Amino acid sequence: MKKILFILLSFTGISFAQIAETSDAISPLLIGEKIPKQNLISVDNQLVSTSEIFNKKTVLILYRGGWCPYCNAQLMDMQEIESQIIELGYQIVAISPDSPKFLKETTTEDKLNYQLFSDSDGAFSQALGIAFKREKPKLEKYSEGKNPGFLPVPTVYVLNENAEIEFMYINPNYTKRLKGDLLLAVLKNL
Repeated sequence: MKKILFILLSFTGISFAQIAETSDAISPLLIGEKIPKQNLISVDNQLVSTSEIFNKKTVLILYRGGWCPYCNAQLMDMQEIESQIIELGYQIVAISPDSPKFLKETTTEDKLNYQLFSDSDGAFSQALGIAFKREKPKLEKYSEGKNPGFLPVPTVYVLNENAEIEFMYINPNYTKRLKGDLLLAVLKNL
């Protein structure tokens, strides 16, 4: 009986993340929670653990993809203030469902200096609770067939060196993004 109880209790600690039906039905990780350990894929097509990526203070940007003009504007906004973010002791990391090939295009076209990672299968976005269902045709191309039909709600998390969330900005309306000057004000006050 004790073994069965232990097994049942073990399963209750496992997160069964799902993809929400709509962008306003998500259930994101909140301030004080820790970013889960997951694998992402680098621009160079290498598997990298989030424990390796988020081992220092980080501005984490989750975006829909390089095909999204609002996302590109936000990525450029972060690039413009990157040196100030670094001076405040943070790194910038951006993650999308795009495959490494399309991440490389975004990095080159937008002249981004910070790290981009792929979450093509959506495991990371689901673990964060920010994935919602979308039709696959466009997503299939940019994920090179790995996207199961999801998008992340655009999100900015500020993490401490223990990968704990200290600030978050999330808005189901993908046209509304956190501006660089507001982010800098937040970082200066953390």
